[in-house]
Amino acid sequence: MISDMDIKSLRDTRDLLQKVGIQDACQFIEDNPHPRLWRLLAESSLETLDLEMAEKAFVRCGDYQGIHFVKRLKKLDSEVKQKAEVAAYFKRFEAAERMYLDMDRGDLAVDLRMKLGDWFRVVHLLKTGGGAGDDTLLTQAWNAIGDYYADRQKWQHAVTYYSQGRNQERLAECYYMLEDYPGLEKLASSLPENHSLLTGLARMFVTVGMCEQAVAAYIKVNKLKEAIDCCVKLNQWDQAVELAKQHSVKEIDTLLAKYASHLMEKEKVLSAIELYRKANHFTEAAKLLITAAKEATSLFLNPVKIKKMYVLAALLIESYHSRKKEQLKVKPPGSSESGDRKGEVMSTLQGFLQEGFSASADAALLGSAWRGAEAYHFFLIAQRQLYNGKAEASLKTALLLRDYEDILDPLAIHSLLALCSSACCSYSVCSKAFIKLESLKGLTDEQKQNYEDIAMEIFTRHSPKNAVVNSLECPSCDSTVKEWTTSCPSCDSKFPVCIASGQPLFDYHSWMCSTCKHKAYEKEIKSFRNCPLCHSPV
Repeated sequence: MISDMDIKSLRDTRDLLQKVGIQDACQFIEDNPHPRLWRLLAESSLETLDLEMAEKAFVRCGDYQGIHFVKRLKKLDSEVKQKAEVAAYFKRFEAAERMYLDMDRGDLAVDLRMKLGDWFRVVHLLKTGGGAGDDTLLTQAWNAIGDYYADRQKWQHAVTYYSQGRNQERLAECYYMLEDYPGLEKLASSLPENHSLLTGLARMFVTVGMCEQAVAAYIKVNKLKEAIDCCVKLNQWDQAVELAKQHSVKEIDTLLAKYASHLMEKEKVLSAIELYRKANHFTEAAKLLITAAKEATSLFLNPVKIKKMYVLAALLIESYHSRKKEQLKVKPPGSSESGDRKGEVMSTLQGFLQEGFSASADAALLGSAWRGAEAYHFFLIAQRQLYNGKAEASLKTALLLRDYEDILDPLAIHSLLALCSSACCSYSVCSKAFIKLESLKGLTDEQKQNYEDIAMEIFTRHSPKNAVVNSLECPSCDSTVKEWTTSCPSCDSKFPVCIASGQPLFDYHSWMCSTCKHKAYEKEIKSFRNCPLCHSPV
């Protein structure tokens, strides 16, 4: 255990100051000089307001701050003020504050608490009328208390005081740390245009993916480039393109193409498609989808996935057409109701040319989307019908696939056709399917021999004749046609195909999808909640 004990000279000096007086104590200290004794004399002199002796003592002990304190005391015009300052010097702050308030000098009490950093007491003094009631001081106190809580990461408490102190910059920081993004958005909307804080708020929004709010903040400070860069960074390309169009910025298309090329180089085809789709560049997205679907076909991937690719490509093309129609409906300012017909036609043509439909190759590529979807749709239906034991229905559907040899693998088409026709004893169709299979290019000798062996086994038992095929009347010319045919040989009328069953439609009263414009028998579509082809709600 360690204890501090005063030496004899220090104890004697205290006794002299308490019992005899300052002058005798001063004489004793001069006889036994030591800085600690002079400091003790200076403190005792301050207590009795003997400023001359206090100054002399501070000089002898080398306390420069004490000397300045004494000089400041001499300038005060009131003994009470001097006592209050001395009380504060000895850290008796409550006594000093009480003295200031007793002499009706609340402003000095406030100054004392401000020097101490006791902002809670400052607020109390200002609110109770002990201070001058200055709004500036009160605002400073609120912000200081907010800093107190922010330093201790008590952000919710800090928000309360920063709000009262109208410190928007620190308030934004607290909202961000609290993840109170609605509060941050409300703060941004309340700021006037070109406010210096808006740029910082926009950066905060970008870091958490709030693109719309970040763009609004950048626009309020006229930073269009940063707003577009923000949309690009957050992959909101549709909004970036819209901003570029509104403010006549041409670089966005170049940037879009560069980013898409970057994704394609990394083999992120789906990301590039999503990029174009969000930027409302539907035709480019459709081209990529159709190309991806063809590559998937060559790799013999899941037919369901390939069908979805074609359907999405077709729907993107429909979105392009819908968007173009909406744009053409918007009349330019100053145009009359009875505008020039020639100008209307020219504007329509110009609208199509802007989206890249000028090239016939692109038009052919985009026009194949629905055909690709139909091909895989009927391919899947035929197999489903076959496995469900509906051999005749599967044959009718499989016969449709002969029109899609440019999309489907001919080997898959005629293999399925041979399988379905043999299952329902239509050996004439089966014979033609095997002839086609044996004549396909690219087959190995072993594959050709296998097809020949299977054909030999079938047709040594059965003659190449079809079973009885039902006939129907053509709705246009009343001539007789086979029930699986899709066109009339007499009048060349084309019959639509039911997308629900894969059977030709001979009935005028049929259901038609509002999205893909394909038809189906009403009795067949009743069991579906969505279109069998494009999956739109029925």
